[in-house]
This record gives sequence, structure tokens and C-alpha cells, in this order.
Amino acid sequence: MEFTKVNVEVRGGTGKGGSRKVRAAGKVPGVVYGRKLEPIAVTFDEKELLSSLDKEKRRNTVLTLSIAEAGKTGAAGGKTEEVTAMVREAQINPLSRRLVHVDFLRVDIDAEVHVTVPVVLTGKAIGTTTGGQLHQSLHAVPVAAKPAAIPTKLEVDVSALEIGDALHVSDLKLGAGVRVLLDARDAIASVVAPKAEKVEAEVEIGRASCRERV
Repeated sequence: MEFTKVNVEVRGGTGKGGSRKVRAAGKVPGVVYGRKLEPIAVTFDEKELLSSLDKEKRRNTVLTLSIAEAGKTGAAGGKTEEVTAMVREAQINPLSRRLVHVDFLRVDIDAEVHVTVPVVLTGKAIGTTTGGQLHQSLHAVPVAAKPAAIPTKLEVDVSALEIGDALHVSDLKLGAGVRVLLDARDAIASVVAPKAEKVEAEVEIGRASCRERV
């Protein structure tokens, strides 16, 4: 299976000083690690990486990193190594919103990886038409899957939920080879009756006031 290719270049200077030089040259520093191999300090073009990420999968996008020796990126005959990887961690400047540093994790296309996938509610819960309020407990869930099987999102239809009903992890429809790393009984969404809860609370407060006066 082919994945989007991103060119990265091995960098010699490490530490804060080396990272500053990389950024001054208009590049972003990073490191490629994982699978019990020696980490490789790299540098890459920010725009190329961002344009290679799937707009929905984002960090869950599987990439082919073309790692070239320093000064050999794109050069014919240059020594390169192709590595299947994913973005494990990205540091972002809070002011400029530009990438500061990226950790790439080597992955095996035949082995599971653990990632977080968003949960999207679809439909309109019937309980909301009778005064209930829809509450989403989980907006994302951790899953295990082989890189090519990682879902973009997990959708769950809440249309049938009435007041007091709930959907759980066991109700998620998963693709082949995808496992959710949570208890199947964990709630994803429920319809509650805030008005009834409020009235009950007010009654209890009133009873407490009466006892104090007595």
C-alpha cells in the first residue's frame, strides 16, 4: 500500500542551538524514532508536511518519510531510506501557530498502533423533542488498529434515544481490525432531563429551609 511521501533530511546539529539554526533556515526540526531503532534527527519543510496530512485524519495520517542524508534531499543518486511513520507529537508556537518540532513514530503496516479517533453523533435524539438534553460523554476514543485500517472517525446515531437512554462503547460500529481500548460499558452519549433535575433540587432546598426554620 502506498502512502503520501514526505521528504525529510538528516540533520547533524542537535539541541536548542541546532534547532534554532534549522528554523532560521526556514525548516522545522524533528526526530524519527520507534521500533527499537536509533532515533534520527531530521529537518523538513512545514508546508510539505501539512499538505500531506489527511484533512480529517490529521495526525493519524500514515506517511512514507523519504529520509535523505544532509544535503541530498531530492538529488539523484543520494542515499535515502523510506520509513513508514505517523506524527506522534507536534509542538506548536502558541502565537504564530507554526510548527516548532515534530516527533515521527515508525510504524509497521502489519502491526497495530494505538491512536485516538473522534466520535461524531448523528441524527436528532427523540428525547430532545420532549424537553430532554443530549449529553456527549466521549468526544474521542482510543483505538488499536493496523495503520491502513485506522478510521477517520466513528459515527453513532442517537436518533432513537429517549430521556433516560444512553449509548455505550459497545454500540459503536467498528471496521474490520479496529478495537476500542475502553470498557464496552462506558457511556458515549445520553439524554437527560435537566428540568426534572432542577425541580427536584429546588424541592430539596425548600425542605432544607423548612427544617432550619423548625
